[in-house]
Amino acid sequence: MARTKIAIIGSGNIGTDLMIKVMRNSRHLEMGVMVGIDPASDGLARARRMGVATCDGGMEGLVAMPEWTDIRIVFDATSAYAHRRHSEMAVAAGKQVIDLTPAAIGPYTVPPVNLDSHLDQPNVNMVTCGGQATIPMVHAVRRVAASLPYAEIVASISSRSAGPGTRANIDEFTQTTSRAIELVGGADRGKAIIVLNPAEPPLIMRDTVYTLSRGAEPEAIAESVEAMVREVRSYVPGYRLKQKVQFERIGDNDPLRIPGYGTFTGLKSSIFLEVEGAAHYLPAYAGNLDIMTSAAMATADRWVERMLRA
Repeated sequence: MARTKIAIIGSGNIGTDLMIKVMRNSRHLEMGVMVGIDPASDGLARARRMGVATCDGGMEGLVAMPEWTDIRIVFDATSAYAHRRHSEMAVAAGKQVIDLTPAAIGPYTVPPVNLDSHLDQPNVNMVTCGGQATIPMVHAVRRVAASLPYAEIVASISSRSAGPGTRANIDEFTQTTSRAIELVGGADRGKAIIVLNPAEPPLIMRDTVYTLSRGAEPEAIAESVEAMVREVRSYVPGYRLKQKVQFERIGDNDPLRIPGYGTFTGLKSSIFLEVEGAAHYLPAYAGNLDIMTSAAMATADRWVERMLRA
């Protein structure tokens, strides 16, 4: 069966890890072109060694290549600012776009939560690494609760796994993730925090999810969370709970005060996650790369599966 050719724009950490994943693990995808703007980048050099066509002229250079005709899907792993132009050019040429920047031109997409709802979209946004890790947990609580007034996530990643693209998009990271916690996760209000941890040796990605819910018992939330962990592990094997979900009842005698929301009484859930990377490009501590690229590849594979059934 012929595979679907793809282009990856961005030859940094995320783009290079994605390239290796596609070549090793994808069910339906084939590397067409790796695109960058630095001729000396490690990502472009690695692509050339692996027999992949390369372009150091950015999106404009890609469009001028003869390989462009055969490309069906474009992954953008550059920056939120650059993605707007890249998306316009790719969509105008009839390509599907998977956005790994925080630009959020297309709908926020988290595979185990809402991917099937966005298979008709020309551009989908993969939120952020913290969003891909934590929004499934927020949704797991919301789907068994009567309401979810608030959810807060803290994503802690190793400084070594944060490339220049990630560092240039910190503000967009927090804004995009917070919004996606609400739109995809289902919280009335969402808040996101990212921590770049300089510890040596580097620490594996850790994520903490706090939710304030009403109308669900701890047992139902714990079961829903564990089921969602299994779903995420189907495409990110290193995704796991660090310990059982912790619960605290907030009573009328000591309600929480949430800025912009008011007072809260109900059930507080604390979910502690660890994401170990598959070490396709960077070492295993870079779970933030692994969950983004794995989610993007899962999205593209699902797109192709749908085309094959049509």
